[in-house]
Amino acid sequence: MEEEKKPVGKITHYYTKIGVAVVELTDKLSVGDEISIEGASTNIRQRVDSMQIMHKNVKTANAGDSIGLKVVDRVRENDSVYKIVK
Repeated sequence: MEEEKKPVGKITHYYTKIGVAVVELTDKLSVGDEISIEGASTNIRQRVDSMQIMHKNVKTANAGDSIGLKVVDRVRENDSVYKIVK
């Protein structure tokens, strides 16, 4: 089965100590979605386990929202975030 990558946002900030990225969304993202974060020196695939808006846990976020997302490895500003669609 072919998988597709759909752009859902960009990294605007990364907090090194807590491993959290701030993502400015251009499309809907939900807990449980598989994502890929890609940039010049970034290539991470992970499942969205939790995300927050204004320090409150949310299950779904929409285009225009800025979310906090726990990431498995370092990411950089302007890295692209894609949702893996199977």
